[in-house]
Amino acid sequence: MLVALGVTGGIGAYKAVEVARGLQKRGHDVVAIMTAAATRFVGPITFEAITGRRVITDQFESGANADIEHIALASSIDLLLIAPATANIIGKLANGIADDFLSTLYTATRAQVLMAPAMNSQMFSHEAIRKNLDTLAARGVRFVEPGEGYLACGWIGKGRLAEPHDIVEAAQAVLVPSVALRGRRVIVTAGPTYEDLDPVRYLGNRSSGRMGFALAAEAVRRGAAVTLIAGPSAVEPPAGADVIRVRSAREMHSAVLERSDTADVVVMAAAVADYEPVDRADRKLQKNDDTMTIVLKRTPDILADLGKRRAAAGQGPVLVGFAAETDDVEARATSKLRRKQVDLIVANDVSRRDAGFEVTTNAVTLIGRDGAESLPLQPKGLVAAQIFDRIERLLVRTPADTVMQT
Repeated sequence: MLVALGVTGGIGAYKAVEVARGLQKRGHDVVAIMTAAATRFVGPITFEAITGRRVITDQFESGANADIEHIALASSIDLLLIAPATANIIGKLANGIADDFLSTLYTATRAQVLMAPAMNSQMFSHEAIRKNLDTLAARGVRFVEPGEGYLACGWIGKGRLAEPHDIVEAAQAVLVPSVALRGRRVIVTAGPTYEDLDPVRYLGNRSSGRMGFALAAEAVRRGAAVTLIAGPSAVEPPAGADVIRVRSAREMHSAVLERSDTADVVVMAAAVADYEPVDRADRKLQKNDDTMTIVLKRTPDILADLGKRRAAAGQGPVLVGFAAETDDVEARATSKLRRKQVDLIVANDVSRRDAGFEVTTNAVTLIGRDGAESLPLQPKGLVAAQIFDRIERLLVRTPADTVMQT
């Protein structure tokens, strides 16, 4: 397979040489694209000697059809890998700026994109950078998380380019994905639900939908036919999924159960409201007394209903639920696994500021009948990949094996 290796202007550029070599050892062809800043750290001749190909450094090199070379390359590559990916290139790609060969190639290609960010730790945590990374992730871009340690600037923190071996392994996973999900029908729910009080106000929660959308994108990447049932969310849904928009818990319940009989996997990543108002006012509620009493009732439990239906039939889809907790996380999630008769619970501590709601990273514990596995803090796209690794193992079991009994 052909990999376009984008090298940008960071001190970690020297590691890209080893990345190129590692990709070749895996049997891939590599063409290097260097920004002007990158050539100040590593000479193009180094990559030319390693790859055996001309290194592209200029969008406007002379020669017949040189000005449309990015279009020809865009249609022939299997992966665009950018390592290191500086704050500058991340900002360009997130905002559609195409002012050099590499950024123009990104806008022209429909190949998978993998980026290995590298920058000062303060830059990496800056709101603008996090927003740009989130925008790219929503488009299906995957990331290799930077390492922690001594940085070239003298600081100690997170931002160092990942090691070449880890980057190569991540690229290999993109280039040669598992085929276990190919042709399977997967339902993913995402985002919050809103339970209306009146035409203006509603009860909701802080879920952004990022985790569910990352799961849908991962399932699409693995070849599944994906139905994404999403509550209100401002996050851009992944390309390739059939998106169904809902608002309330009852609407999501109907949408999921109508489609679950033909599904192979159902992943309930949505933060579904547990309660809804008994009565919805037709007009805006006016301010009168100092206090207001609102009577609530339970909403339908989608995951529990799916578990009961499968247990009664003796067969059905692999069922995955989420448990967003603030204390006793693993114990509560284990109880939920058994009560709702499902195969896997993804538990996360939403009291953490760097995981769960409204952020691009997550740290979860996967709880199944064979025990618990903790995943470290990482981008939600990588969490999604590891969740589907686990789901693929569950798919090889018989339906009778996967049904949990109370």
